[in-house]
Amino acid sequence: MNSYLYAYLAMDMAQQRTREAEQRQLEHSLREGAPERSSGIRRLAARAMASVSLGSASITRKLDDCVADDLGRTLAAAE
Repeated sequence: MNSYLYAYLAMDMAQQRTREAEQRQLEHSLREGAPERSSGIRRLAARAMASVSLGSASITRKLDDCVADDLGRTLAAAE
């Protein structure tokens, strides 16, 4: 192959890598200034899950109290 072709291919690859590096640097600089969305979404999801968990725990405690009363009445009637 011709040495000019090798030089051309090397220059083309170097330009492509330079463009990719500049694009990564631009993306990084844009991300630094922007607020992080994923942490806000995670925080919102965590609060929603905590609310569901607390609500279900409250309902479970109320049901346990009712079932315990019913179970006590059922056992007392059988004796």
